[in-house]
Amino acid sequence: MGKKVAVVLAGCGVYDGSEVHESSAVLVHLSREGAQAEVYAPDVDQMHVVDHTKGQPTQEKRNVLVESARIARGNIKDLATLDVKGLDALIIPGGFGVAKNLSTWATQGKNCIISKEVEDVLKAFHAARKPIGLCCISPVLAAKIFPGCELTVGHDTECEKWPYAKTAETMKELGCKHVNKHVTEIHVDMKNKLVTTSAFMCNAPIHEVYDGIGKMVKEVVRLA
Repeated sequence: MGKKVAVVLAGCGVYDGSEVHESSAVLVHLSREGAQAEVYAPDVDQMHVVDHTKGQPTQEKRNVLVESARIARGNIKDLATLDVKGLDALIIPGGFGVAKNLSTWATQGKNCIISKEVEDVLKAFHAARKPIGLCCISPVLAAKIFPGCELTVGHDTECEKWPYAKTAETMKELGCKHVNKHVTEIHVDMKNKLVTTSAFMCNAPIHEVYDGIGKMVKEVVRLA
């Protein structure tokens, strides 16, 4: 039997949910590794809805679970029902939904609050010594919950290639060790069983993002 891996989504779309290409890459690479993905999302309203053609918020209201079901092709469960006992690992793709719907990082940075359901799930996998894979912005969740952990969100010096590098500095302020890595690389914190990669934190070709996520998924499955 292949490993069973929980994939937690935060909506559908880079600006207000889970990044679609990252989420799809996680599911494709899990399938390639012979692992079974179980997709979850919290049954809560999105912080807001963004018109992705304009990058501007709208007056619309949408539900995180309902929107995430688009990526999961309808095969999704309420995060409140997740039982760590039947699962071997956890992966959370990135996208602004992580910083808006799973936490308040988008508005409060290092002073953010993480959704109780999300925090409970992360702590449960960590306590069970089961691996956790995080990419793009989602490593900030571990930075907030597991002080002293080692993570990467890419590079810590802002430039055209790394437009979100200040995130690394903020994570360091939370007491984490940030390790600079290229988009096709991963960092593994063996003590905490955390596997991270930068994905779209880097202004890189999509195939490089895809390859980095593949290495992350492969290592998570191996550690499981």
